[in-house]
Amino acid sequence: MNLQIADAVVLITYLAGITVLGAWAGRKISSVAEYFMPRRFGRSAMIMHAFGTGTASDQAVTVAAATASNGLSGIWLQWMWLFCTPFYWLLAPIMRRFRTVTTASVYEMRYDRSVAVLFAFVGIVSLSVKIGVMLKGAGALLESGTGGVVNVDVAIPVITVLFVIYGMIGGLGGAIVTDFIQGILTLVFSFMLLPVMLWEVGGISGIRRVFAGSGMEEQMMSLVAPEGIGAFYIVMLSVNSLFLIVSIPSVMGNCAAGRTELDGRIGFMVGNIMKRVCTVAWSLTAIAAVAWYVRQGITVSPDALYGDIAHRFLPELLPGFLGLFIASLLAAVMSSCDTFMVASAGLFTENIYRPLKPDANQQQLMRAGRCASLFVVVSGVVMAYLLPDVVAGLKVWLKVGPMIGIPFWLGLLWRRTSVAGAWASTLTGFLAWWLLSQSEVAQSLAQHTWITALGCVQIVEGVARIPDPWLIAGYLSSGIMSGILISLVTPAVCEKKLDRFYFLSRTPVLPEEELSLPQDSGERMANPVPQRAMLCRRFGLEIPAPSGTSIRGFLAGWISIGFLIGGFWFLLA
Repeated sequence: MNLQIADAVVLITYLAGITVLGAWAGRKISSVAEYFMPRRFGRSAMIMHAFGTGTASDQAVTVAAATASNGLSGIWLQWMWLFCTPFYWLLAPIMRRFRTVTTASVYEMRYDRSVAVLFAFVGIVSLSVKIGVMLKGAGALLESGTGGVVNVDVAIPVITVLFVIYGMIGGLGGAIVTDFIQGILTLVFSFMLLPVMLWEVGGISGIRRVFAGSGMEEQMMSLVAPEGIGAFYIVMLSVNSLFLIVSIPSVMGNCAAGRTELDGRIGFMVGNIMKRVCTVAWSLTAIAAVAWYVRQGITVSPDALYGDIAHRFLPELLPGFLGLFIASLLAAVMSSCDTFMVASAGLFTENIYRPLKPDANQQQLMRAGRCASLFVVVSGVVMAYLLPDVVAGLKVWLKVGPMIGIPFWLGLLWRRTSVAGAWASTLTGFLAWWLLSQSEVAQSLAQHTWITALGCVQIVEGVARIPDPWLIAGYLSSGIMSGILISLVTPAVCEKKLDRFYFLSRTPVLPEEELSLPQDSGERMANPVPQRAMLCRRFGLEIPAPSGTSIRGFLAGWISIGFLIGGFWFLLA
């Protein structure tokens, strides 16, 4: 890599140490349940696991690239999750109470095995795409961060081999243990360039002076840009995220791998709030870098911006800083990829392989899971080479998951949702996405003046297209409506199955309870509590009254968001 000796020592120490640590964490694993869902971690580990899984270096690349193009409003490419963060407090205990290893098993519990297989297929494809996006982002950062001396075509497979080694050995437990160290390094990665860039441009006031002199201040310093990423865009991305979050297979581990429900609640919400704070650091670093480039008269590719400033400034500060930066960016991507790999393997093993091989023993199941891990990661590497850029890959991934998230919310909140309705909502969502993405459809819609006036269609370089916010509105509304209509005219799920599903979702897991229950053994729960009070049961709705803990935590989440947005706004004033 032509790195300084200190940088190379830091980097090699990290890579060797994290691989050994992850492999060591899996030395005593003997069952599939322990491999895919070890329920033994406390709050600090769960916070760092949620933070490490949800935070990757490709996100810094996307925020920096969007900031270079749109100004500070580019932060919403990651802050789109901001307004659904308080809902994590409510979602975490529900996921744990289903008492399953994978989210696909929840779909089997609510619907049938066919819907579980559908979720498993979509989930595996989705995580393969996401792994590809993260590796693509890591490659872009490595190349720009080392001035192009790193061969990305070699670096991506090397990164992959290392997290595959400890991920296949250690399972989810190994991922959580390594996430603690990698989470700390991700914090270093997120903040180490910020003071350098603010110093170089003279702080926020210096950034404003640069943009004011070039006539770019209004666009570059607005959190809600007049063009591009506006208020409607933010609202629709937030709604999309509520459907996406339940479709991410790794979320089951984020919610259920703790010792208690409260550990899962705190870990899932607080870990993601930490990520929102890091997003502020990426945004400020990027906007300061853009101001510095404008002042210097330098042009840099948006994807290369974050790594380029690391290459320019860190070697001059202290020997080893560039190596620490590279180790930190690798930690950010590896801490996500290992969890996604294990989650994908869990889907294949529990929801595809086990039903086909009901007599398989624990060793055979673990072997199948490890083979599936390798397949998913190889698919992700292929995706990394096929994707044109990180932002394009991210936009694809953001639209895959919500389709299978629609039947989750329909099934949780509406008792009448049928198996056919679940299939219809997902398939219709994909069909609507495909149709609305065709230029011919957009061109046809553009013939109607009132549609164009609403902004539903844009003409870009002579080609009509439907902007992302309207695209999201189109496929989500189509999926929801088709799920409702088809459910009304097709046979409902049997009452006994529904009673068990809703009973589990509202029954807290007790300390003495066995958590790795088979699919058909809900009756064996230890001392189940009485049914919850309900807010609404009209028209088949199933909306329970929230507990005091749920209300307090939910409000705390919104207060944290208010402080975060207000603090960012105040910082920019």
